[in-house]
Amino acid sequence: MTNDQTTAAVTPSAWLQDVQRRRKWTLLVLLVAAIGGLLVTESTWPSGSFAHEAIEYFGIGLLLLCVLGRAWCTIYIGGRKKAELVQEGPYSVSRNPLYVFSFIGAAGVGAAAGSVVTTLLAALACYAVFAVVVGKEEQFLADRFGATYDAYRARVPRFWPRFSAWKDVDTVETNPRLVLTSFGDGLFFFLAIPLVESIEFLHETGYLPVLFQLP
Repeated sequence: MTNDQTTAAVTPSAWLQDVQRRRKWTLLVLLVAAIGGLLVTESTWPSGSFAHEAIEYFGIGLLLLCVLGRAWCTIYIGGRKKAELVQEGPYSVSRNPLYVFSFIGAAGVGAAAGSVVTTLLAALACYAVFAVVVGKEEQFLADRFGATYDAYRARVPRFWPRFSAWKDVDTVETNPRLVLTSFGDGLFFFLAIPLVESIEFLHETGYLPVLFQLP
């Protein structure tokens, strides 16, 4: 293989890694902005009220679904995303189920504040970031897998599952380390709970001002 051929083979992968790196930085910026917003806002429903607690428990359920769902998806695709086109299990009903579970996790983080508005805003912000990333990834996959990917894209939705398209295999070759890493990464979503509870305590004790209330 010539140097030109080697460069052509490496460049798409490096380009995709750069896209993923920018995605992580964008999410970090949004996280910092969200924390800043929470410092001066609180839920319309006071802590301890039925509505507030119901939203928080709903958020915990979403966080659990996110962690388990991401680990489940990694069982199918861990270490194989760039090497082959995975079309079984969760990837038979959604082209990006890992991201779908991330949307769910983001909604769970927003729900930790006991507010419907923060729940929706967190999910929509996460969706906006990943929608851009997916567009870039699809270019990479279309170049790599050609007509096979075009047929897959025509059959399976980008995000929201089409359960009637479900198909599976008897065995899956997976990487346990990557599955555990995905599971561990998902647990970071739960850090939102003590963070939000601490901010609520500071609001209640008057150490932080409340400028806005959100339902």
